[in-house]
Amino acid sequence: MSDFRQTHLGQLLSFTNGRSSPPRSADLPYEVYGSNGIIGYADEYNTSEKSIIIGRVGSYCGSIYFSEKPSWVTDNAIRATAKEGNCPRFLFYLLSILGLNNWRSGSGQPLLNQDILSHIPATAPDLATQRVVASILCALDNKIELNRQMNETLEAMARAVFKDWFVDFGPTRTKMEGRAPYLAPDIWSLFPDRLDGNGKPKGWGEGSLSDIASLNPESWSRANYPETVDYVDLSNTKWGTIEAITHFTRGTAPSRAHTIVGTVRPGNGSYAFVSEHGLTGSTGFAALRPVKKKFREVVYLAATSKDNIDRLSHLADGGAYPAVRPELVVATALVTAPEVVFAAFSAATRALIDRAEANKLENRTLAATRDLLLPGLMSGEIRLREADKFAERAVP
Repeated sequence: MSDFRQTHLGQLLSFTNGRSSPPRSADLPYEVYGSNGIIGYADEYNTSEKSIIIGRVGSYCGSIYFSEKPSWVTDNAIRATAKEGNCPRFLFYLLSILGLNNWRSGSGQPLLNQDILSHIPATAPDLATQRVVASILCALDNKIELNRQMNETLEAMARAVFKDWFVDFGPTRTKMEGRAPYLAPDIWSLFPDRLDGNGKPKGWGEGSLSDIASLNPESWSRANYPETVDYVDLSNTKWGTIEAITHFTRGTAPSRAHTIVGTVRPGNGSYAFVSEHGLTGSTGFAALRPVKKKFREVVYLAATSKDNIDRLSHLADGGAYPAVRPELVVATALVTAPEVVFAAFSAATRALIDRAEANKLENRTLAATRDLLLPGLMSGEIRLREADKFAERAVP
């Protein structure tokens, strides 16, 4: 392996401050980065492909992002581009272990500038070794991203079925309009032939999640608290994914969880489908347990639909930390249909959600493998051949 030389970031990267954001719109081609990542899209760019973006100011000071494509970097961030003879991806991974936030100046408003960054000490090998190290770590990150994209598709498919069956009542409307069936005959026969005066399938009622789910059915107390818990927090749960689990010993007492929906700032999307046994959720979650297994998927999809998250956000109050009572989550409106309809829905969507959950678990393993290899690869302590074999075992 090539020797790793002692150097400073200024010898590896060129730093440039970003500029004020141009007008932004969701339909424009170039990503716009602030200190907290992508904040929108613009029709122009000010940094080339394979650039590193570093949060310059505020609570996200020292955060880092990598842009494969040309993008716009705002004045809340710094652009970093690899100098000749260096691999951009390697340098991104190098920055990720340097704890840039610890180099900030200022107490009231944390700040990083080009001079501070340029003088941070680092070690780096030759270009060929940089590329090999980057390729090993990228293989893991690329698989994580592939799984994430697949999960977006899987969840979108499950949500589309939920909306068709329980919101738009597509099968009943199709029958009323005399159009051809689009579901299997045994499922098609479950839906009424017409809507009632309230616009629901005839015979279905008006209800809520409380009809099919229990709210916060269990909690730890001094009497039953175990020696250790695997704890899920609001900050590590985003838009259907539990990003991290913390192992705690006896001392705190949050609630055990199933489908979990954050009640503090619900618009942040702190919700997830909990497929693992033995997890403990923060008291900032409303935990919903379906009363029967056949209600598992519909509880999750109803509680976390965009319309419902918007509803909870609108109802939240409390100033700096707007929140809703857990009872408002379980009060989410849901039509009451025959149980056989919910059973058919579970059968239709179970494989989609289970596959997405398997991908999330795999991503946690992949991320743990990457994080285990990262320090050793960046310092030269782990041999590339050994790391490559380790990564191959982690990536199916």
